[in-house]
Amino acid sequence: MTLRARLSAIDERIADAARRAGRDPGEITRIVVTKFHPASLVRELHELGVRDVGENRQQEMSAKRAALRQAQGPEHAQEPEQGQPLRWHFIGQAQTNKAAAIRRDADVVHSVDRVKLADALHRAAETDQGRDPLDVLVQVNLSEDAGRGGSTVADAQALAEHVLSLPTLRLRGVMAVAPLDEQPAAAFARLAGVAERIRALDPAATWISAGMTGDFEEAIDAGATHLRIGSAITGPRPDRG
Repeated sequence: MTLRARLSAIDERIADAARRAGRDPGEITRIVVTKFHPASLVRELHELGVRDVGENRQQEMSAKRAALRQAQGPEHAQEPEQGQPLRWHFIGQAQTNKAAAIRRDADVVHSVDRVKLADALHRAAETDQGRDPLDVLVQVNLSEDAGRGGSTVADAQALAEHVLSLPTLRLRGVMAVAPLDEQPAAAFARLAGVAERIRALDPAATWISAGMTGDFEEAIDAGATHLRIGSAITGPRPDRG
């Protein structure tokens, strides 16, 4: 199956799931996760109409953006954002010492999971004068495993309040990954509850980033606005050996 066909098949499933949930498919953003794939795939996705791509590692995101800017030839003289913007979503765990690079190359950061990271992203704005506030989401850990990353459900509201106090960040909503040992629908229902409490703090924080290849239908049922879908669209990861 071609990249175009895989993209079309996923978009049809998203639209069907949205209609079953009584939702408008147009209110759902499909983010194509391109980790481990080359910058050339990002360009091909852009040519197929993709406008939102996601990366898990800062180094890889920065390298791909640089590669797209430096591509040779008159038809590839500029990064594809020109005229038809690409939005780069950083969806991986972030180290505070990478905050400046993440802020430089990401349009959205989905994985703000602690006060120290929020503060580091805020401080990084000092070297990024003139840009709009950085869109961020509070990552919520829906599991009992603290190693999976994310604020606890109990602490998410306090973290959101802290983000709202930082003028160079713009709180967009919440993000989570469904636990491996639980039905996704139950986990996403808990996330929807967290999202509702955060919207009470800021009615503009309407995004719910949830759902991947195996569970995006359940995420749509629970109100997800942003889906993070990788190999079902991009195909198998290239051999990195």
